Amino acid sequence: MTRGRRSGCRRRVQRARLALACGAAMAIGIAPSQAQMLSDLLSPNPGQFAQIPDGPLRRSDRTDLFRQTGTPAPDRDIKAPSRIGQIPTYGIPAASGASDDGFDSLGRKRKKPKPYPGAPKPLLKGAVAPDPYASMKPLPRISPPPSQSANKTPLPPAMTGAVVGQPYRKSLKPDLDPFGAVGDYVGSFLVKGAVEIGGGYDSNPGRFNDKERGSAFYRIAPELLVATDWERHSIVADLRGSFTGYDKTFPSAPGVASSVPTVLDRPDFTGTVKGRFDVNRDTAFLGELRLRVGTDNPGSPNIQAGLSKYPIFTTTGGSLGIEQNFNRLQITASATADHTAYQDSKLTDGTTYSNDDRNFNAFGGVGRVSYEVTPGLKPFAEVQGDTRVHEVKVDRNGYQRDSNGGYAKVGTTFELTRLLTGELSIGYAMRSYQDPRLTQLTGLLTSGSLVWSASPLTTVKFIANTTVDETTVPGVAGILTRTYTAEVDHDFRRWLTGIGKFTYGTLDYQNGNRLDTIYSVSGDLIYKLNRNLWVKGTLRRDWLESSVPGMSSASTVMMLGVRVQN
Repeated sequence: MTRGRRSGCRRRVQRARLALACGAAMAIGIAPSQAQMLSDLLSPNPGQFAQIPDGPLRRSDRTDLFRQTGTPAPDRDIKAPSRIGQIPTYGIPAASGASDDGFDSLGRKRKKPKPYPGAPKPLLKGAVAPDPYASMKPLPRISPPPSQSANKTPLPPAMTGAVVGQPYRKSLKPDLDPFGAVGDYVGSFLVKGAVEIGGGYDSNPGRFNDKERGSAFYRIAPELLVATDWERHSIVADLRGSFTGYDKTFPSAPGVASSVPTVLDRPDFTGTVKGRFDVNRDTAFLGELRLRVGTDNPGSPNIQAGLSKYPIFTTTGGSLGIEQNFNRLQITASATADHTAYQDSKLTDGTTYSNDDRNFNAFGGVGRVSYEVTPGLKPFAEVQGDTRVHEVKVDRNGYQRDSNGGYAKVGTTFELTRLLTGELSIGYAMRSYQDPRLTQLTGLLTSGSLVWSASPLTTVKFIANTTVDETTVPGVAGILTRTYTAEVDHDFRRWLTGIGKFTYGTLDYQNGNRLDTIYSVSGDLIYKLNRNLWVKGTLRRDWLESSVPGMSSASTVMMLGVRVQN
Protein backbone atom coordinates (compact mmCIF):
# COMPACT_ATOMS: atom_id res chain seq x y z
CA MET A 1 0.00 0.00 0.00
CA THR A 2 1.40 3.37 -0.93
CA ARG A 3 2.05 6.25 1.41
CA GLY A 4 -0.90 8.31 0.10
CA ARG A 5 -3.32 5.42 0.50
CA ARG A 6 -2.25 4.88 4.14
CA SER A 7 -2.78 8.59 4.92
CA GLY A 8 -6.20 8.49 3.24
CA CYS A 9 -7.24 5.48 5.29
CA ARG A 10 -6.21 7.22 8.50
CA ARG A 11 -8.21 10.32 7.57
CA ARG A 12 -11.29 8.24 6.81
CA VAL A 13 -11.00 6.42 10.17
CA GLN A 14 -10.65 9.72 12.02
CA ARG A 15 -13.75 11.17 10.19
CA ALA A 16 -15.71 8.06 11.09
CA ARG A 17 -14.75 8.36 14.74
CA LEU A 18 -15.63 12.04 14.76
CA ALA A 19 -18.99 11.31 13.20
CA LEU A 20 -19.62 8.60 15.78
CA ALA A 21 -18.67 10.98 18.58
CA CYS A 22 -20.92 13.75 17.20
CA GLY A 23 -23.84 11.33 16.88
CA ALA A 24 -23.36 10.18 20.43
CA ALA A 25 -23.08 13.80 21.58
CA MET A 26 -26.30 14.79 19.89
CA ALA A 27 -27.98 11.78 21.40
CA ILE A 28 -26.95 12.72 24.90
CA GLY A 29 -27.04 16.48 24.33
CA ILE A 30 -23.43 17.66 24.71
CA ALA A 31 -21.53 20.41 22.89
CA PRO A 32 -19.51 19.73 19.71
CA SER A 33 -16.22 20.68 21.46
CA GLN A 34 -16.90 18.00 24.01
CA ALA A 35 -17.61 15.59 21.18
CA GLN A 36 -14.09 16.32 19.80
CA MET A 37 -12.64 15.40 23.20
CA LEU A 38 -14.67 12.19 23.18
CA SER A 39 -13.21 11.40 19.79
CA ASP A 40 -9.71 11.89 21.18
CA LEU A 41 -10.57 9.55 23.99
CA LEU A 42 -11.48 6.87 21.45
CA SER A 43 -8.10 7.22 19.62
CA PRO A 44 -5.67 4.35 20.08
CA ASN A 45 -2.99 6.53 21.84
CA PRO A 46 -1.96 4.58 24.94
CA GLY A 47 -0.16 7.56 26.46
CA GLN A 48 -3.24 9.76 26.13
CA PHE A 49 -5.54 6.97 27.29
CA ALA A 50 -3.42 6.46 30.42
CA GLN A 51 -3.89 10.11 31.39
CA ILE A 52 -7.70 9.79 31.91
CA PRO A 53 -8.76 7.56 34.79
CA ASP A 54 -11.70 5.22 34.73
CA GLY A 55 -14.81 6.44 36.45
CA PRO A 56 -16.33 9.88 36.91
CA LEU A 57 -14.09 12.91 36.44
CA ARG A 58 -13.71 15.17 39.49
CA ARG A 59 -12.93 18.87 39.35
CA SER A 60 -9.29 18.33 40.28
CA ASP A 61 -9.07 15.64 37.60
CA ARG A 62 -10.38 18.07 34.96
CA THR A 63 -7.72 20.62 35.99
CA ASP A 64 -4.90 18.08 35.77
CA LEU A 65 -6.27 16.81 32.44
CA PHE A 66 -6.19 20.32 31.01
CA ARG A 67 -2.57 20.84 32.17
CA GLN A 68 -1.47 17.62 30.57
CA THR A 69 -3.35 17.68 27.25
CA GLY A 70 -4.29 21.33 26.77
CA THR A 71 -7.89 20.20 26.03
CA PRO A 72 -10.78 21.44 28.20
CA ALA A 73 -12.35 18.71 30.29
CA PRO A 74 -16.10 17.98 29.82
CA ASP A 75 -18.51 19.88 32.00
CA ARG A 76 -19.93 16.74 33.44
CA ASP A 77 -18.49 13.44 34.48
CA ILE A 78 -17.55 11.10 31.66
CA LYS A 79 -16.47 7.57 32.12
CA ALA A 80 -13.54 6.73 29.88
CA PRO A 81 -13.77 3.45 28.04
CA SER A 82 -11.38 0.69 29.07
CA ARG A 83 -8.90 -1.06 26.81
CA ILE A 84 -8.82 -4.80 26.45
CA GLY A 85 -5.42 -6.30 27.29
CA GLN A 86 -4.17 -3.20 29.18
CA ILE A 87 -4.02 -2.69 32.95
CA PRO A 88 -6.03 0.39 33.87
CA THR A 89 -4.20 3.14 35.76
CA TYR A 90 -5.84 4.54 38.89
CA GLY A 91 -5.10 8.03 40.13
CA ILE A 92 -2.78 10.56 38.55
CA PRO A 93 0.72 9.30 37.70
CA ALA A 94 3.75 11.08 39.22
CA ALA A 95 5.11 13.98 37.24
CA SER A 96 8.68 14.24 35.99
CA GLY A 97 11.14 14.91 38.82
CA ALA A 98 8.60 14.13 41.53
CA SER A 99 9.73 12.99 44.98
CA ASP A 100 8.72 13.34 48.61
CA ASP A 101 9.96 16.91 48.48
CA GLY A 102 11.66 19.13 45.94
CA PHE A 103 10.96 19.86 42.25
CA ASP A 104 7.70 18.78 40.61
CA SER A 105 6.95 19.61 36.93
CA LEU A 106 3.20 19.76 37.66
CA GLY A 107 3.67 22.45 40.29
CA ARG A 108 1.73 20.49 42.88
CA LYS A 109 2.16 21.24 46.58
CA ARG A 110 4.04 18.58 48.43
CA LYS A 111 2.99 17.20 51.74
CA LYS A 112 5.45 17.60 54.60
CA PRO A 113 6.83 14.25 55.82
CA LYS A 114 5.63 13.26 59.23
CA PRO A 115 8.59 12.84 61.66
CA TYR A 116 8.99 9.49 63.33
CA PRO A 117 8.46 9.34 67.12
CA GLY A 118 11.47 10.61 69.07
CA ALA A 119 13.08 12.41 66.15
CA PRO A 120 14.71 15.78 66.91
CA LYS A 121 12.84 18.89 65.86
CA PRO A 122 13.98 20.53 62.61
CA LEU A 123 16.39 23.45 62.99
CA LEU A 124 15.37 26.97 62.09
CA LYS A 125 16.91 28.57 59.04
CA GLY A 126 20.48 29.67 59.77
CA ALA A 127 20.77 27.67 63.03
CA VAL A 128 23.83 25.46 63.71
CA ALA A 129 23.41 21.90 64.92
CA PRO A 130 24.87 21.28 68.39
CA ASP A 131 27.86 18.88 68.71
CA PRO A 132 26.68 15.77 70.62
CA TYR A 133 30.30 15.01 71.62
CA ALA A 134 31.14 18.48 72.95
CA SER A 135 30.92 17.22 76.53
CA MET A 136 33.52 14.49 75.94
CA LYS A 137 36.83 15.41 77.61
CA PRO A 138 39.84 13.96 75.75
CA LEU A 139 42.43 12.08 77.79
CA PRO A 140 46.04 13.33 77.63
CA ARG A 141 48.46 11.41 75.36
CA ILE A 142 45.74 9.13 73.94
CA SER A 143 45.67 8.84 70.16
CA PRO A 144 42.35 8.52 68.31
CA PRO A 145 41.32 5.21 66.74
CA PRO A 146 42.95 4.43 63.36
CA SER A 147 39.63 4.87 61.54
CA GLN A 148 39.24 8.35 63.01
CA SER A 149 42.80 9.63 62.41
CA ALA A 150 42.40 9.35 58.61
CA ASN A 151 39.57 11.87 58.19
CA LYS A 152 39.72 13.70 61.54
CA THR A 153 35.98 13.06 62.02
CA PRO A 154 34.67 11.92 65.43
CA LEU A 155 33.06 8.52 65.30
CA PRO A 156 29.64 7.80 66.79
CA PRO A 157 29.62 6.26 70.27
CA ALA A 158 28.17 3.04 68.82
CA MET A 159 31.28 2.55 66.70
CA THR A 160 33.89 3.52 69.29
CA GLY A 161 32.29 1.86 72.26
CA ALA A 162 32.32 5.18 74.15
CA VAL A 163 29.50 6.57 76.20
CA VAL A 164 28.36 10.13 75.58
CA GLY A 165 29.97 12.29 78.23
CA GLN A 166 32.77 9.73 78.83
CA PRO A 167 36.19 9.87 77.08
CA TYR A 168 37.08 6.88 74.93
CA ARG A 169 40.32 4.97 75.61
CA LYS A 170 42.43 3.32 72.94
CA SER A 171 43.17 -0.37 73.49
CA LEU A 172 46.73 -0.97 74.66
CA LYS A 173 49.19 -2.97 72.57
CA PRO A 174 50.71 -6.11 74.09
CA ASP A 175 53.95 -5.35 75.93
CA LEU A 176 56.71 -7.40 74.27
CA ASP A 177 59.19 -6.54 77.06
CA PRO A 178 57.26 -6.37 80.34
CA PHE A 179 60.51 -5.93 82.32
CA GLY A 180 62.16 -3.36 80.04
CA ALA A 181 63.01 0.18 81.06
CA VAL A 182 60.20 2.68 80.46
CA GLY A 183 62.13 5.94 80.79
CA ASP A 184 60.90 9.44 81.53
CA TYR A 185 59.90 12.33 79.27
CA VAL A 186 61.73 15.60 79.77
CA GLY A 187 59.86 17.89 77.44
CA SER A 188 60.05 16.18 74.05
CA PHE A 189 63.07 14.04 75.07
CA LEU A 190 62.77 10.42 76.17
CA VAL A 191 65.45 9.66 78.79
CA LYS A 192 66.47 6.16 79.90
CA GLY A 193 69.17 5.59 82.47
CA ALA A 194 70.75 2.54 84.10
CA VAL A 195 73.72 1.52 86.21
CA GLU A 196 75.22 -1.92 86.86
CA ILE A 197 77.16 -2.58 90.03
CA GLY A 198 78.90 -5.90 90.55
CA GLY A 199 81.94 -7.75 91.68
CA GLY A 200 83.68 -11.03 91.15
CA TYR A 201 86.94 -12.84 90.59
CA ASP A 202 89.37 -12.87 87.63
CA SER A 203 91.91 -15.69 87.57
CA ASN A 204 94.34 -13.75 85.33
CA PRO A 205 93.51 -10.02 85.02
CA GLY A 206 96.89 -9.14 83.48
CA ARG A 207 96.74 -11.99 80.94
CA PHE A 208 100.18 -13.19 82.01
CA ASN A 209 101.64 -16.06 80.05
CA ASP A 210 103.77 -17.77 82.72
CA LYS A 211 101.00 -18.51 85.23
CA GLU A 212 97.65 -17.20 86.32
CA ARG A 213 97.55 -14.60 89.09
CA GLY A 214 94.00 -14.08 90.31
CA SER A 215 92.34 -11.09 91.95
CA ALA A 216 88.94 -9.98 93.10
CA PHE A 217 87.50 -6.96 91.34
CA TYR A 218 84.53 -4.59 91.28
CA ARG A 219 82.82 -2.99 88.30
CA ILE A 220 80.56 0.03 87.90
CA ALA A 221 78.90 0.58 84.50
CA PRO A 222 76.49 3.52 83.98
CA GLU A 223 74.35 4.00 80.85
CA LEU A 224 72.32 6.90 79.47
CA LEU A 225 70.09 7.03 76.40
CA VAL A 226 68.37 10.24 75.28
CA ALA A 227 66.17 10.39 72.17
CA THR A 228 63.83 13.02 70.79
CA ASP A 229 60.12 12.49 70.12
CA TRP A 230 59.72 14.86 67.17
CA GLU A 231 57.80 14.44 63.92
CA ARG A 232 60.75 15.97 62.05
CA HIS A 233 64.46 16.04 62.82
CA SER A 234 66.11 13.74 65.36
CA ILE A 235 68.74 13.73 68.12
CA VAL A 236 69.92 10.51 69.79
CA ALA A 237 72.60 10.37 72.50
CA ASP A 238 73.96 6.97 73.60
CA LEU A 239 76.51 7.06 76.44
CA ARG A 240 77.99 3.89 78.01
CA GLY A 241 80.91 3.56 80.35
CA SER A 242 82.53 1.30 82.96
CA PHE A 243 85.32 1.21 85.50
CA THR A 244 86.99 -1.99 86.69
CA GLY A 245 89.14 -1.93 89.80
CA TYR A 246 91.25 -4.77 91.29
CA ASP A 247 92.18 -5.28 94.90
CA LYS A 248 95.67 -6.60 94.07
CA THR A 249 98.72 -5.28 92.25
CA PHE A 250 100.97 -7.34 90.02
CA PRO A 251 104.58 -7.32 88.85
CA SER A 252 105.10 -5.27 85.71
CA ALA A 253 107.46 -7.86 84.25
CA PRO A 254 106.13 -11.39 84.77
CA GLY A 255 108.73 -13.85 85.98
CA VAL A 256 110.96 -11.22 87.61
CA ALA A 257 110.74 -11.33 91.39
CA SER A 258 112.05 -7.83 91.89
CA SER A 259 109.46 -6.19 89.67
CA VAL A 260 107.53 -3.29 91.13
CA PRO A 261 103.74 -3.94 91.31
CA THR A 262 101.50 -2.49 88.64
CA VAL A 263 97.90 -1.33 89.05
CA LEU A 264 95.58 -2.87 86.45
CA ASP A 265 92.52 -0.65 87.01
CA ARG A 266 90.97 0.24 83.66
CA PRO A 267 88.27 2.73 82.61
CA ASP A 268 86.21 2.37 79.44
CA PHE A 269 83.73 4.72 77.82
CA THR A 270 81.94 4.94 74.47
CA GLY A 271 79.60 7.79 73.64
CA THR A 272 77.90 9.04 70.47
CA VAL A 273 75.48 11.86 69.77
CA LYS A 274 73.77 11.64 66.38
CA GLY A 275 71.53 14.27 64.81
CA ARG A 276 69.42 14.61 61.66
CA PHE A 277 67.99 17.84 60.28
CA ASP A 278 65.24 17.29 57.70
CA VAL A 279 65.40 20.04 55.10
CA ASN A 280 62.49 18.50 53.19
CA ARG A 281 61.07 15.08 52.48
CA ASP A 282 64.08 13.96 50.38
CA THR A 283 67.00 15.94 51.85
CA ALA A 284 68.55 15.81 55.32
CA PHE A 285 71.73 16.96 57.01
CA LEU A 286 73.50 14.41 59.21
CA GLY A 287 75.86 15.04 62.11
CA GLU A 288 77.66 12.96 64.73
CA LEU A 289 79.90 13.57 67.75
CA ARG A 290 81.81 10.66 69.31
CA LEU A 291 84.09 10.01 72.27
CA ARG A 292 86.10 6.90 73.11
CA VAL A 293 88.14 6.41 76.29
CA GLY A 294 90.12 3.27 77.17
CA THR A 295 93.46 1.53 77.58
CA ASP A 296 95.42 -1.10 75.71
CA ASN A 297 94.20 -4.63 76.30
CA PRO A 298 96.17 -6.69 78.85
CA GLY A 299 98.75 -8.84 77.08
CA SER A 300 99.09 -6.47 74.11
CA PRO A 301 102.68 -5.97 72.81
CA ASN A 302 102.00 -2.21 72.79
CA ILE A 303 102.15 -2.13 76.60
CA GLN A 304 105.52 -0.89 77.88
CA ALA A 305 107.53 -2.66 80.54
CA GLY A 306 107.82 -1.05 83.96
CA LEU A 307 104.42 0.69 83.99
CA SER A 308 102.83 1.58 87.30
CA LYS A 309 99.44 1.77 85.56
CA TYR A 310 98.11 1.58 82.02
CA PRO A 311 98.07 4.91 80.12
CA ILE A 312 94.62 6.08 79.04
CA PHE A 313 93.88 7.12 75.46
CA THR A 314 91.09 9.45 74.33
CA THR A 315 89.62 9.61 70.83
CA THR A 316 87.33 12.51 69.98
CA GLY A 317 85.80 13.15 66.60
CA GLY A 318 82.80 14.01 64.55
CA SER A 319 81.27 13.88 61.10
CA LEU A 320 79.03 16.10 59.02
CA GLY A 321 77.19 14.99 55.89
CA ILE A 322 74.13 15.16 53.69
CA GLU A 323 71.59 12.54 52.65
CA GLN A 324 69.61 12.87 49.41
CA ASN A 325 66.83 10.60 48.18
CA PHE A 326 65.88 10.23 44.51
CA ASN A 327 62.77 8.08 44.80
CA ARG A 328 64.28 4.70 45.80
CA LEU A 329 67.89 5.78 45.24
CA GLN A 330 69.68 7.21 48.29
CA ILE A 331 73.07 8.95 48.27
CA THR A 332 74.95 9.87 51.45
CA ALA A 333 78.25 11.76 51.73
CA SER A 334 80.02 12.70 54.99
CA ALA A 335 83.30 14.30 56.06
CA THR A 336 85.03 12.93 59.18
CA ALA A 337 87.68 14.20 61.60
CA ASP A 338 89.14 12.37 64.64
CA HIS A 339 91.93 13.00 67.14
CA THR A 340 93.59 10.34 69.33
CA ALA A 341 95.81 11.26 72.29
CA TYR A 342 97.58 9.10 74.92
CA GLN A 343 98.51 10.03 78.47
CA ASP A 344 102.14 9.94 79.49
CA SER A 345 103.20 6.59 80.89
CA LYS A 346 104.02 6.51 84.59
CA LEU A 347 106.84 4.10 85.36
CA THR A 348 107.50 2.20 88.55
CA ASP A 349 110.64 4.23 89.25
CA GLY A 350 108.61 7.42 89.52
CA THR A 351 109.49 8.82 86.09
CA THR A 352 107.20 9.46 83.15
CA TYR A 353 107.53 8.57 79.49
CA SER A 354 105.92 10.59 76.69
CA ASN A 355 103.46 8.94 74.33
CA ASP A 356 103.26 11.84 71.89
CA ASP A 357 104.51 9.61 69.07
CA ARG A 358 101.23 7.64 69.39
CA ASN A 359 99.04 10.72 69.04
CA PHE A 360 97.58 11.31 65.58
CA ASN A 361 94.82 13.08 63.65
CA ALA A 362 92.64 11.41 61.02
CA PHE A 363 90.76 13.30 58.28
CA GLY A 364 88.61 11.58 55.70
CA GLY A 365 85.29 11.10 53.99
CA VAL A 366 82.67 8.40 53.43
CA GLY A 367 80.34 8.00 50.46
CA ARG A 368 77.46 5.55 50.25
CA VAL A 369 74.93 4.74 47.52
CA SER A 370 71.96 2.46 48.21
CA TYR A 371 68.84 1.41 46.30
CA GLU A 372 65.63 0.11 47.84
CA VAL A 373 64.70 -2.92 45.73
CA THR A 374 61.85 -3.82 48.09
CA PRO A 375 60.81 -2.36 51.47
CA GLY A 376 62.83 -5.15 53.12
CA LEU A 377 65.89 -5.26 50.82
CA LYS A 378 68.30 -2.36 50.28
CA PRO A 379 71.72 -3.16 48.74
CA PHE A 380 74.48 -0.55 49.00
CA ALA A 381 78.07 0.28 48.04
CA GLU A 382 80.34 2.28 50.35
CA VAL A 383 83.78 3.86 49.88
CA GLN A 384 85.92 5.45 52.63
CA GLY A 385 89.28 7.19 52.58
CA ASP A 386 91.35 8.99 55.23
CA THR A 387 94.75 10.40 56.06
CA ARG A 388 96.47 9.84 59.43
CA VAL A 389 99.00 12.44 60.54
CA HIS A 390 101.03 11.86 63.74
CA GLU A 391 102.12 14.64 66.05
CA VAL A 392 105.67 13.29 65.99
CA LYS A 393 107.06 12.35 62.58
CA VAL A 394 109.26 9.56 63.90
CA ASP A 395 108.15 7.18 66.68
CA ARG A 396 110.22 5.73 69.53
CA ASN A 397 111.65 3.03 67.27
CA GLY A 398 112.57 5.36 64.36
CA TYR A 399 109.58 4.65 62.03
CA GLN A 400 107.46 7.25 60.22
CA ARG A 401 103.84 6.27 60.96
CA ASP A 402 101.92 8.75 58.74
CA SER A 403 99.69 6.88 56.28
CA ASN A 404 96.89 7.05 53.71
CA GLY A 405 94.25 4.39 53.29
CA GLY A 406 90.63 3.38 53.21
CA TYR A 407 88.25 0.66 52.15
CA ALA A 408 85.56 -0.25 49.65
CA LYS A 409 82.73 -2.62 50.42
CA VAL A 410 79.34 -3.78 49.14
CA GLY A 411 76.48 -5.23 51.09
CA THR A 412 72.83 -4.99 51.85
CA THR A 413 70.41 -4.21 54.63
CA PHE A 414 67.39 -6.50 54.82
CA GLU A 415 64.25 -7.29 56.76
CA LEU A 416 62.69 -10.65 55.94
CA THR A 417 59.20 -11.05 57.44
CA ARG A 418 60.41 -9.17 60.54
CA LEU A 419 62.11 -12.39 61.71
CA LEU A 420 65.51 -11.78 60.14
CA THR A 421 66.87 -8.23 60.07
CA GLY A 422 70.30 -6.66 59.85
CA GLU A 423 73.14 -5.69 57.55
CA LEU A 424 75.95 -7.69 55.95
CA SER A 425 78.87 -6.45 53.83
CA ILE A 426 82.21 -7.56 52.45
CA GLY A 427 85.03 -5.48 51.06
CA TYR A 428 88.73 -4.80 50.89
CA ALA A 429 90.91 -2.52 53.05
CA MET A 430 94.41 -1.18 52.42
CA ARG A 431 96.80 1.41 53.90
CA SER A 432 100.12 2.79 52.70
CA TYR A 433 102.73 4.19 55.09
CA GLN A 434 105.21 6.98 54.59
CA ASP A 435 108.16 4.92 55.84
CA PRO A 436 109.43 2.70 52.99
CA ARG A 437 110.37 -0.02 55.50
CA LEU A 438 106.67 -0.48 56.31
CA THR A 439 104.92 -2.39 53.53
CA GLN A 440 101.34 -1.75 52.49
CA LEU A 441 98.69 -3.16 54.83
CA THR A 442 95.93 -5.06 53.01
CA GLY A 443 93.21 -7.46 53.97
CA LEU A 444 89.64 -8.68 53.58
CA LEU A 445 87.04 -6.49 55.25
CA THR A 446 83.98 -8.16 56.82
CA SER A 447 81.28 -6.45 58.84
CA GLY A 448 77.69 -7.10 59.70
CA SER A 449 74.95 -7.15 62.29
CA LEU A 450 72.24 -9.82 62.13
CA VAL A 451 69.23 -10.44 64.38
CA TRP A 452 67.06 -13.55 63.96
CA SER A 453 63.88 -13.94 66.02
CA ALA A 454 63.77 -17.71 66.06
CA SER A 455 60.71 -17.75 68.34
CA PRO A 456 58.89 -15.35 70.65
CA LEU A 457 61.26 -16.49 73.43
CA THR A 458 64.53 -17.00 71.52
CA THR A 459 66.67 -14.46 69.67
CA VAL A 460 69.91 -15.14 67.80
CA LYS A 461 72.42 -12.35 67.07
CA PHE A 462 75.54 -12.25 64.93
CA ILE A 463 78.04 -9.35 64.85
CA ALA A 464 81.16 -9.02 62.69
CA ASN A 465 83.64 -6.13 62.57
CA THR A 466 87.02 -5.31 61.05
CA THR A 467 89.35 -2.44 62.04
CA VAL A 468 92.83 -1.24 61.12
CA ASP A 469 94.65 -0.25 64.33
CA GLU A 470 97.92 1.57 64.99
CA THR A 471 100.89 -0.03 66.76
CA THR A 472 104.42 0.79 67.98
CA VAL A 473 105.87 -2.69 67.42
CA PRO A 474 109.08 -2.32 65.34
CA GLY A 475 108.70 -3.39 61.70
CA VAL A 476 104.89 -3.84 61.96
CA ALA A 477 102.82 -1.57 59.71
CA GLY A 478 99.53 -2.02 61.59
CA ILE A 479 97.11 -4.47 63.14
CA LEU A 480 94.21 -5.84 61.11
CA THR A 481 91.68 -6.91 63.74
CA ARG A 482 88.65 -9.06 62.92
CA THR A 483 86.06 -10.18 65.48
CA TYR A 484 83.02 -12.42 65.09
CA THR A 485 80.42 -12.83 67.85
CA ALA A 486 77.41 -15.16 68.02
CA GLU A 487 74.84 -14.72 70.79
CA VAL A 488 71.68 -16.61 71.75
CA ASP A 489 69.12 -15.09 74.15
CA HIS A 490 66.38 -17.31 75.55
CA ASP A 491 63.61 -16.50 78.01
CA PHE A 492 62.92 -19.48 80.26
CA ARG A 493 60.30 -17.22 81.81
CA ARG A 494 59.53 -13.61 81.11
CA TRP A 495 61.45 -12.79 84.27
CA LEU A 496 64.31 -15.29 83.75
CA THR A 497 66.63 -14.93 80.74
CA GLY A 498 69.71 -16.92 79.73
CA ILE A 499 72.35 -15.57 77.34
CA GLY A 500 75.05 -17.63 75.66
CA LYS A 501 77.85 -15.90 73.72
CA PHE A 502 80.83 -17.07 71.68
CA THR A 503 83.50 -14.76 70.24
CA TYR A 504 86.26 -15.53 67.78
CA GLY A 505 88.82 -13.00 66.60
CA THR A 506 92.19 -12.58 64.93
CA LEU A 507 94.86 -9.89 65.34
CA ASP A 508 97.12 -9.86 62.29
CA TYR A 509 100.38 -7.95 62.95
CA GLN A 510 101.29 -7.57 59.30
CA ASN A 511 104.98 -7.84 58.40
CA GLY A 512 105.70 -8.75 62.01
CA ASN A 513 105.28 -12.52 61.71
CA ARG A 514 102.76 -12.50 64.55
CA LEU A 515 99.17 -13.68 64.54
CA ASP A 516 97.07 -13.78 67.69
CA THR A 517 93.81 -15.69 67.92
CA ILE A 518 91.29 -15.00 70.67
CA TYR A 519 88.40 -17.15 71.88
CA SER A 520 85.75 -16.32 74.45
CA VAL A 521 82.81 -18.34 75.76
CA SER A 522 80.41 -16.82 78.28
CA GLY A 523 77.04 -17.46 79.87
CA ASP A 524 74.75 -14.97 81.62
CA LEU A 525 71.68 -15.58 83.75
CA ILE A 526 69.41 -12.59 84.43
CA TYR A 527 66.67 -12.61 87.05
CA LYS A 528 64.28 -9.68 86.57
CA LEU A 529 62.53 -8.68 89.75
CA ASN A 530 60.66 -5.81 88.11
CA ARG A 531 61.20 -3.09 85.51
CA ASN A 532 63.70 -1.27 87.70
CA LEU A 533 65.80 -4.00 89.33
CA TRP A 534 67.62 -6.98 87.80
CA VAL A 535 70.08 -9.48 89.23
CA LYS A 536 72.76 -10.75 86.85
CA GLY A 537 75.36 -13.54 87.04
CA THR A 538 78.21 -14.08 84.52
CA LEU A 539 80.72 -16.85 83.89
CA ARG A 540 83.32 -16.38 81.12
CA ARG A 541 86.44 -18.13 79.85
CA ASP A 542 88.98 -16.32 77.63
CA TRP A 543 91.89 -17.69 75.59
CA LEU A 544 94.69 -15.95 73.71
CA GLU A 545 96.79 -18.09 71.38
CA SER A 546 99.79 -16.36 69.79
CA SER A 547 102.18 -17.49 67.05
CA VAL A 548 105.00 -16.03 69.19
CA PRO A 549 106.18 -18.61 71.74
CA GLY A 550 105.40 -17.78 75.35
CA MET A 551 102.76 -15.13 74.61
CA SER A 552 99.62 -17.26 74.98
CA SER A 553 97.37 -16.83 78.01
CA ALA A 554 93.99 -17.79 79.49
CA SER A 555 91.67 -16.57 82.24
CA THR A 556 88.35 -17.29 83.93
CA VAL A 557 85.98 -14.53 85.06
CA MET A 558 83.06 -14.88 87.50
CA MET A 559 80.84 -11.94 88.41
CA LEU A 560 77.57 -11.25 90.25
CA GLY A 561 75.83 -7.89 90.17
CA VAL A 562 72.62 -5.89 90.08
CA ARG A 563 71.21 -3.54 87.47
CA VAL A 564 69.08 -0.54 88.38
CA GLN A 565 67.29 1.13 85.49
CA ASN A 566 64.53 3.58 84.75
